[in-house]
Amino acid sequence: MNQSKAKALQDWCLITLGVVIMTVGIYFFKFPNHFSTGGVTGISVVLGHYIPGITPGTFVSIINVLLLIVGFLVLGKSFGVRTAYASLLMSGLIRLLEIVLPLDQPLTSQPLMELMFAVGLPAVGSALLFNLDASSGGTDIVAMILKKYTSLNIGIALLCSDIVITLAACAAFGMETGLFSLLGLIIKSLFIDVVADNLRIQKCFHIITSHPEKLESFITDTLHRGATRLHGEGVYTHDGKTILLTAVSRHQAVLLRNYIHQEDPSAFLIITTSTEIIGKGFRGVN
Repeated sequence: MNQSKAKALQDWCLITLGVVIMTVGIYFFKFPNHFSTGGVTGISVVLGHYIPGITPGTFVSIINVLLLIVGFLVLGKSFGVRTAYASLLMSGLIRLLEIVLPLDQPLTSQPLMELMFAVGLPAVGSALLFNLDASSGGTDIVAMILKKYTSLNIGIALLCSDIVITLAACAAFGMETGLFSLLGLIIKSLFIDVVADNLRIQKCFHIITSHPEKLESFITDTLHRGATRLHGEGVYTHDGKTILLTAVSRHQAVLLRNYIHQEDPSAFLIITTSTEIIGKGFRGVN
């Protein structure tokens, strides 16, 4: 299997993992507690209350399929295959769990703890999908359509819709559940960004050295990363120096730092953290 196919397989496996994590949080913690923090699952929780003959999982499937159809019709080829896969997989998993493992009450008597799982697990799953240029569909499809045809601030529009859905939970399930849902919406908006940023973290090295050959060989041959060589001069000593610039993953950063400490202990290092690196070996230019 060549490198590109292996990378594609890894991406699809991670997308599947992200969807599974989201599904666990939604089905086992969000649905039984009637937490409605916006989006398709939030709408489904409220609709499931007012139309008891249809389960929230069924509503998720119906709404997601309808939105996928609209997305393909309106957005055409620009509509992501990964998003379609994630959306259908999540709908199918939720429906399967409703059949195989039906729940009619929360798992525990601790709603605040369950709220953390109901928000945290989907946030981790969503962050995994966003990091792979995918999403679970739902209101993200609405956002894509609005972005194409209007000049609306999409983030504000989706936030307003989430707030309306969350307030609907107050009317459907009472003030306590509604307030828990509102708290969950606030936590979700913060948590997804934090998780997504941590998943994208890379380390940038500025290495000032008089012996660059071994370091360059380690970066290119062992870490399989590129580097840029610059020529500098010490301000105090006026000695010639080589400056190597490279960006690596967090795991590779540990290896590179240890190697430099062992092979060139006099080298001067500046290590910074970045959540967005665009270029070969990292993210493509959109």
